[in-house]
Amino acid sequence: MLLIVLVVVLLMTLGAYTFSEMMVTEYEATHLYNRGASTRAFAESGIELAATLICDAEIDNLYHDPSNFQVLLQDHEVARGRGRMSIVTPVEGNFSANTIRFGLVNESSKLNLIFLAEMEDQEQARLMLMDLPLMTEEIADAILDWVDEDDDVRDYGAESDDYAGLNPPIIMKPLTSLEELLLVDGVTAEMLFGEDANRNGLLDARENDGENLPLDNEDDMLDLGWMPYLTLHSRETNRRADGSDRIHINQTDLRTLHGELSEEFSEEEAQFIVAYLAYGPVEDPLSDSENAVAESGLSIDETEALEQAAQAMATAMFAASNGENPVTIEGLDISPGKQFTINSIYDLVDAEVEAQIDDKTETLTSPWPGDANAMQDYLPELMDALTTSDKEVIRGRIDINQARIEVLSGIPGMNDDLADQIARANVGADGEPIGENMALRNTTGWLYIEGLAELTDLRALDQYITTNGDVYSAQIVGHFDEGGPQTRLQTVIDSTEYPARVLHVRDLTHLGVGYRPELLQQSTSPTN
Repeated sequence: MLLIVLVVVLLMTLGAYTFSEMMVTEYEATHLYNRGASTRAFAESGIELAATLICDAEIDNLYHDPSNFQVLLQDHEVARGRGRMSIVTPVEGNFSANTIRFGLVNESSKLNLIFLAEMEDQEQARLMLMDLPLMTEEIADAILDWVDEDDDVRDYGAESDDYAGLNPPIIMKPLTSLEELLLVDGVTAEMLFGEDANRNGLLDARENDGENLPLDNEDDMLDLGWMPYLTLHSRETNRRADGSDRIHINQTDLRTLHGELSEEFSEEEAQFIVAYLAYGPVEDPLSDSENAVAESGLSIDETEALEQAAQAMATAMFAASNGENPVTIEGLDISPGKQFTINSIYDLVDAEVEAQIDDKTETLTSPWPGDANAMQDYLPELMDALTTSDKEVIRGRIDINQARIEVLSGIPGMNDDLADQIARANVGADGEPIGENMALRNTTGWLYIEGLAELTDLRALDQYITTNGDVYSAQIVGHFDEGGPQTRLQTVIDSTEYPARVLHVRDLTHLGVGYRPELLQQSTSPTN
């Protein structure tokens, strides 16, 4: 009888122990689930915060600002219970790939595949992709063939008939994400994602050991694949910072243009711009014969022929409407009408124009000198107020303040030395972001002001480069201060219209913890 009692007690004890263990496991699982759910809520709130900050006119630093892009959402007396939302991205010019910044990625820092596919100069479009790792002419043309709207095969490309003949066949359709590039002939996961298996842009131990997956070459450098270099979304609004219209200086009605300019600029400045359009510069704004040609893809001879024909027609129409009497504005004879086009705002800098003023030929000197110190003062206002295009949105220009060297090197007219200098100028000596200097680089003129490029370089590059952009991407991390689960969401936000629109959200949580707690805590304290 005693033995039976002992067995029953033993079984009850084992049962109680098993039940207790099960309850502890359930509690821990529930607790872990709750922490994971909390990090997801933190990250999702970050999407809304990012969209709000992009549209906030008082926020002038979207590049690196921990005070705005790292937010305490759940306070606690211990680090384990303190929850945050951090908007992070690797520092583009940090070649050792070992640090992050708290801010957004301007999608204009990447090559816009849709813009490239629409370029009429197909060879130029291909060349802009050729500095990406593992890129070939065949793959570049195949990508552009997939993206473009026609069914004409490029020199080395592939179109719908080629994909229809595969087993199984592939139906070509517009890209909705860069991951779909894996459908393009010749594109592999190694090309698209490189060694960066967890998509955090940092060189992690497994990505540099030569043994564990992902495959790597153990060279202390991170192959990022193509993801940080390509986009489908880069755009910038052709409006002023306050949202009002810029003055389109290439309009044909010179009297109307003069009136618009006179409302904001001095008579000397307004007269110079109008005179430039009517009479042209004394010297070619570029140092060689290759004038800046707009995105037509036409040869220089073809472009000049079209411009001359248009100018002749405009002159004839202007003369017919005004008879023999000269038409003047403040003494400036504008009878010739609009004869020239300003291809770049930099064409106006340090230029001279010979014009008819009060029945005499006079040489007008630009009110905007080529002095670097003066340019630092006047250029931001000039760039904000004027535009050479009547487009509401400009697509495809590269933001030189964030672009990686592989993107910079592909810009037409950009030499390797200048691309390298720009990439290195965007980080400090220790590889940290230089967000405090971004306010001084609000126009591409900083290349001239800081001695990296000449005015002729800026005039040639201007149609391809910018320091603006209104579509941003971000990796938003929901996390606790003392490790634990992380939720990582990749999002793209378009602020070309108000309110900003969330174009894309991709959950990267399944790729694992992307950022070590010490990296995420490098600018935090229990009280911030």
